[in-house]
Amino acid sequence: MKSGRKILKMIVLAIVVVFLLAQGIRIEKSNPPVRSDLAPVAVKPVLQRACYNCHSNETVWPWYSNVAPASWLVGMDVREGREHLNFSEWSAYDSGTQSHKLRGIAEEVRGGEMPPWYYSLVHRGSRLSEAERTQILAWTTETIRQEKDSRDSAVRLNRSN
Repeated sequence: MKSGRKILKMIVLAIVVVFLLAQGIRIEKSNPPVRSDLAPVAVKPVLQRACYNCHSNETVWPWYSNVAPASWLVGMDVREGREHLNFSEWSAYDSGTQSHKLRGIAEEVRGGEMPPWYYSLVHRGSRLSEAERTQILAWTTETIRQEKDSRDSAVRLNRSN
């Protein structure tokens, strides 16, 4: 019986030591300057609430982003989110990439894949209502149409010169 308790104490101690040592492995928590933003006033509050923590340079770092191993997961989600789509870097994308990303936003929102379920579990305010999904889809569709019209006009103008 005593040896069982001793083993349990050693296991608990080992877990505590590993947890404390893990705190030394820090993640980069930065918010680079915002270069540009795509979102119009009507849809921006929804995107800020549901998307910007991972898909912009305006991340609000929660308290648990200071505690490993949760910090590692938060850091990875933000890094990957910004790599896939960064609203704060929109002007750095060429027009083809912008159109592709807008279609991706529409597809992810339509399929209910964004925001991810595990993010919405912790950040209940990030959940999108059906009306908000419709609003985002209308915005992406209209923006894609406007960009296509703009490119078509530029092509026509070049042909006439």
